Amino acid sequence: MKIDVVTLFPGMFTGPLDESIVRRAREAGRLDLKIHDLRDYTHDRHRTVDDKPFGGGPGMLLKPEPVFEAVEALRRPACRVILLAPAGRPLTQGVVRELAAEKHLVLVCGAYEGFDERIREHLADDEISVGDYVLTNGALPAMLVIDAVTRLLPGVLGDEQSAADESFSHGLLEYPHYTRPAEFRGWKVPEVLVSGNHAAIERWRREQALARTRERRPDLLQNLTGAGSGANTN
Repeated sequence: MKIDVVTLFPGMFTGPLDESIVRRAREAGRLDLKIHDLRDYTHDRHRTVDDKPFGGGPGMLLKPEPVFEAVEALRRPACRVILLAPAGRPLTQGVVRELAAEKHLVLVCGAYEGFDERIREHLADDEISVGDYVLTNGALPAMLVIDAVTRLLPGVLGDEQSAADESFSHGLLEYPHYTRPAEFRGWKVPEVLVSGNHAAIERWRREQALARTRERRPDLLQNLTGAGSGANTN
Protein backbone atom coordinates (compact mmCIF):
# COMPACT_ATOMS: atom_id res chain seq x y z
CA MET A 1 0.00 0.00 0.00
CA LYS A 2 1.03 3.58 -0.69
CA ILE A 3 0.12 6.36 1.76
CA ASP A 4 0.93 10.03 1.20
CA VAL A 5 0.34 12.51 4.02
CA VAL A 6 -0.08 16.24 3.46
CA THR A 7 0.54 18.23 6.64
CA LEU A 8 1.77 21.54 8.00
CA PHE A 9 3.76 19.69 10.65
CA PRO A 10 5.88 16.96 9.01
CA GLY A 11 8.22 16.87 12.02
CA MET A 12 5.44 15.38 14.16
CA PHE A 13 5.63 12.17 12.14
CA THR A 14 9.30 11.56 12.88
CA GLY A 15 9.55 8.91 15.56
CA PRO A 16 6.07 7.37 15.90
CA LEU A 17 6.11 5.97 12.37
CA ASP A 18 9.75 4.87 12.59
CA GLU A 19 9.10 2.27 15.26
CA SER A 20 7.36 -1.07 15.80
CA ILE A 21 5.01 -2.57 13.22
CA VAL A 22 4.87 0.48 10.95
CA ARG A 23 8.67 0.54 10.69
CA ARG A 24 8.78 -3.18 9.90
CA ALA A 25 6.06 -2.78 7.28
CA ARG A 26 8.02 0.02 5.62
CA GLU A 27 11.27 -1.93 5.69
CA ALA A 28 9.56 -5.01 4.22
CA GLY A 29 8.07 -2.96 1.39
CA ARG A 30 4.48 -3.58 2.54
CA LEU A 31 3.94 0.14 3.17
CA ASP A 32 5.24 3.00 1.04
CA LEU A 33 4.78 6.04 3.30
CA LYS A 34 5.69 9.61 2.41
CA ILE A 35 5.12 12.82 4.42
CA HIS A 36 4.69 16.07 2.47
CA ASP A 37 4.86 19.64 3.80
CA LEU A 38 1.84 21.61 2.59
CA ARG A 39 3.96 24.78 2.47
CA ASP A 40 6.02 23.22 -0.33
CA TYR A 41 2.99 23.74 -2.57
CA THR A 42 2.79 27.52 -2.06
CA HIS A 43 4.31 30.15 -4.35
CA ASP A 44 4.59 33.33 -2.29
CA ARG A 45 7.63 34.25 -0.23
CA HIS A 46 5.69 33.84 3.03
CA ARG A 47 4.56 30.31 2.02
CA THR A 48 0.99 31.21 2.94
CA VAL A 49 -1.44 28.33 3.48
CA ASP A 50 -4.27 30.04 5.41
CA ASP A 51 -6.50 33.11 5.34
CA LYS A 52 -9.41 34.72 7.19
CA PRO A 53 -12.90 33.29 6.58
CA PHE A 54 -15.35 35.24 4.45
CA GLY A 55 -18.14 36.61 6.61
CA GLY A 56 -15.88 37.03 9.61
CA GLY A 57 -15.36 34.83 12.64
CA PRO A 58 -12.42 33.55 14.65
CA GLY A 59 -9.38 31.72 13.35
CA MET A 60 -8.01 31.00 9.92
CA LEU A 61 -8.90 28.50 7.21
CA LEU A 62 -6.67 26.39 4.99
CA LYS A 63 -6.72 27.94 1.52
CA PRO A 64 -7.79 25.80 -1.42
CA GLU A 65 -4.85 26.57 -3.73
CA PRO A 66 -2.02 24.74 -1.89
CA VAL A 67 -4.23 21.81 -0.87
CA PHE A 68 -5.49 21.27 -4.41
CA GLU A 69 -1.97 21.57 -5.82
CA ALA A 70 -0.56 19.10 -3.30
CA VAL A 71 -3.25 16.48 -3.79
CA GLU A 72 -3.27 16.81 -7.58
CA ALA A 73 0.52 16.31 -7.60
CA LEU A 74 0.22 13.15 -5.49
CA ARG A 75 -3.01 11.64 -6.79
CA ARG A 76 -2.78 8.57 -8.99
CA PRO A 77 -5.40 6.21 -10.45
CA ALA A 78 -7.14 4.15 -7.76
CA CYS A 79 -6.30 6.77 -5.14
CA ARG A 80 -8.54 7.82 -2.25
CA VAL A 81 -8.20 11.32 -0.81
CA ILE A 82 -9.18 11.60 2.86
CA LEU A 83 -9.48 14.69 5.02
CA LEU A 84 -8.73 14.29 8.74
CA ALA A 85 -11.25 16.60 10.39
CA PRO A 86 -13.89 16.59 13.18
CA ALA A 87 -16.81 16.62 10.72
CA GLY A 88 -15.81 13.27 9.22
CA ARG A 89 -17.36 9.87 9.79
CA PRO A 90 -16.02 8.11 12.90
CA LEU A 91 -12.97 5.92 12.54
CA THR A 92 -14.00 2.36 13.40
CA GLN A 93 -12.41 -1.01 12.77
CA GLY A 94 -14.84 -1.47 9.90
CA VAL A 95 -13.61 1.76 8.31
CA VAL A 96 -10.01 0.64 8.90
CA ARG A 97 -10.68 -2.61 7.04
CA GLU A 98 -12.22 -0.61 4.21
CA LEU A 99 -9.16 1.65 3.97
CA ALA A 100 -6.74 -1.29 4.17
CA ALA A 101 -8.28 -2.66 0.98
CA GLU A 102 -7.25 0.46 -0.95
CA LYS A 103 -4.06 0.68 -2.99
CA HIS A 104 -3.26 4.34 -2.37
CA LEU A 105 -4.41 6.79 0.29
CA VAL A 106 -3.72 10.52 0.43
CA LEU A 107 -4.33 11.79 3.96
CA VAL A 108 -4.78 15.56 4.26
CA CYS A 109 -4.34 16.88 7.79
CA GLY A 110 -6.60 19.66 8.97
CA ALA A 111 -5.33 22.68 10.89
CA TYR A 112 -6.52 25.99 12.32
CA GLU A 113 -10.32 26.36 11.93
CA GLY A 114 -10.45 23.78 9.14
CA PHE A 115 -10.67 23.61 5.37
CA ASP A 116 -12.14 25.90 2.75
CA GLU A 117 -15.39 24.09 1.90
CA ARG A 118 -14.41 23.74 -1.76
CA ILE A 119 -11.73 21.28 -0.69
CA ARG A 120 -14.44 19.04 0.79
CA GLU A 121 -16.79 19.48 -2.14
CA HIS A 122 -14.43 19.10 -5.08
CA LEU A 123 -11.23 17.36 -3.95
CA ALA A 124 -11.81 14.91 -1.10
CA ASP A 125 -13.30 11.43 -1.50
CA ASP A 126 -13.84 10.93 2.22
CA GLU A 127 -13.54 12.63 5.59
CA ILE A 128 -12.66 10.87 8.84
CA SER A 129 -12.75 11.86 12.50
CA VAL A 130 -10.94 9.96 15.26
CA GLY A 131 -13.27 11.09 18.03
CA ASP A 132 -15.49 13.76 19.50
CA TYR A 133 -12.74 15.96 20.90
CA VAL A 134 -10.51 18.75 19.62
CA LEU A 135 -6.85 18.30 18.69
CA THR A 136 -4.31 20.90 17.61
CA ASN A 137 -4.18 19.59 14.03
CA GLY A 138 -4.73 16.47 11.95
CA ALA A 139 -1.26 14.96 12.31
CA LEU A 140 -2.10 12.68 15.24
CA PRO A 141 -5.34 11.46 13.60
CA ALA A 142 -3.36 10.67 10.44
CA MET A 143 -0.90 8.62 12.50
CA LEU A 144 -3.77 6.68 14.06
CA VAL A 145 -5.17 5.87 10.61
CA ILE A 146 -1.75 4.80 9.33
CA ASP A 147 -1.07 2.57 12.32
CA ALA A 148 -4.50 0.93 12.27
CA VAL A 149 -4.43 0.34 8.51
CA THR A 150 -0.86 -0.96 8.45
CA ARG A 151 -1.69 -3.73 10.93
CA LEU A 152 -4.23 -5.16 8.47
CA LEU A 153 -1.94 -5.24 5.44
CA PRO A 154 -1.10 -8.79 4.32
CA GLY A 155 2.14 -10.10 5.76
CA VAL A 156 2.63 -7.28 8.29
CA LEU A 157 1.66 -9.16 11.46
CA GLY A 158 3.53 -12.32 12.33
CA ASP A 159 0.24 -14.09 13.04
CA GLU A 160 -2.61 -13.06 10.74
CA GLN A 161 -5.11 -14.42 13.27
CA SER A 162 -4.03 -11.70 15.72
CA ALA A 163 -5.86 -9.02 13.75
CA ALA A 164 -8.93 -11.21 13.37
CA ASP A 165 -9.30 -11.76 17.13
CA GLU A 166 -8.61 -8.26 18.44
CA SER A 167 -11.02 -5.80 20.00
CA PHE A 168 -13.68 -4.52 17.58
CA SER A 169 -12.76 -7.12 14.94
CA HIS A 170 -16.13 -8.83 15.52
CA GLY A 171 -17.90 -5.74 16.81
CA LEU A 172 -17.08 -6.55 20.44
CA LEU A 173 -14.38 -5.70 22.94
CA GLU A 174 -11.79 -8.42 23.29
CA TYR A 175 -12.07 -11.11 25.96
CA PRO A 176 -9.57 -11.20 28.91
CA HIS A 177 -6.14 -12.73 28.36
CA TYR A 178 -3.86 -14.57 30.79
CA THR A 179 -0.32 -15.96 30.60
CA ARG A 180 2.13 -17.77 32.91
CA PRO A 181 2.29 -18.18 35.84
CA ALA A 182 -1.07 -19.88 36.31
CA GLU A 183 -1.20 -18.41 39.82
CA PHE A 184 0.19 -15.02 40.81
CA ARG A 185 -0.15 -13.61 44.34
CA GLY A 186 -3.06 -15.94 44.90
CA TRP A 187 -4.88 -14.89 41.74
CA LYS A 188 -5.50 -17.90 39.51
CA VAL A 189 -6.11 -18.16 35.80
CA PRO A 190 -9.70 -19.30 35.05
CA GLU A 191 -9.81 -23.09 35.08
CA VAL A 192 -11.38 -23.31 31.64
CA LEU A 193 -8.27 -21.79 30.01
CA VAL A 194 -6.04 -24.59 31.29
CA SER A 195 -8.60 -27.34 30.70
CA GLY A 196 -7.53 -28.17 27.16
CA ASN A 197 -11.20 -28.12 26.12
CA HIS A 198 -11.06 -25.85 23.09
CA ALA A 199 -14.82 -25.71 22.57
CA ALA A 200 -15.31 -24.65 26.19
CA ILE A 201 -12.54 -22.06 25.86
CA GLU A 202 -14.20 -20.55 22.78
CA ARG A 203 -17.55 -20.37 24.59
CA TRP A 204 -15.90 -18.72 27.60
CA ARG A 205 -14.14 -16.18 25.43
CA ARG A 206 -17.33 -15.30 23.60
CA GLU A 207 -19.24 -14.93 26.88
CA GLN A 208 -16.47 -12.76 28.34
CA ALA A 209 -16.33 -10.55 25.25
CA LEU A 210 -20.09 -10.00 25.41
CA ALA A 211 -20.01 -9.30 29.16
CA ARG A 212 -17.15 -6.84 28.87
CA THR A 213 -18.80 -5.07 25.95
CA ARG A 214 -22.14 -4.92 27.76
CA GLU A 215 -20.43 -3.35 30.78
CA ARG A 216 -18.08 -0.92 29.05
CA ARG A 217 -19.46 -0.25 25.55
CA PRO A 218 -23.17 -1.14 25.36
CA ASP A 219 -23.42 1.03 22.24
CA LEU A 220 -21.46 -1.63 20.36
CA LEU A 221 -24.07 -4.25 21.24
CA GLN A 222 -26.80 -1.94 19.99
CA ASN A 223 -24.93 -1.62 16.71
CA LEU A 224 -24.66 -5.40 16.44
CA THR A 225 -28.36 -5.87 17.16
CA GLY A 226 -29.27 -3.19 14.65
CA ALA A 227 -27.16 -4.91 12.03
CA GLY A 228 -29.00 -8.17 12.63
CA SER A 229 -25.91 -10.01 13.80
CA GLY A 230 -27.86 -12.43 15.94
CA ALA A 231 -25.62 -11.73 18.94
CA ASN A 232 -27.22 -12.77 22.21
CA THR A 233 -27.15 -9.68 24.43
CA ASN A 234 -29.42 -10.95 27.22
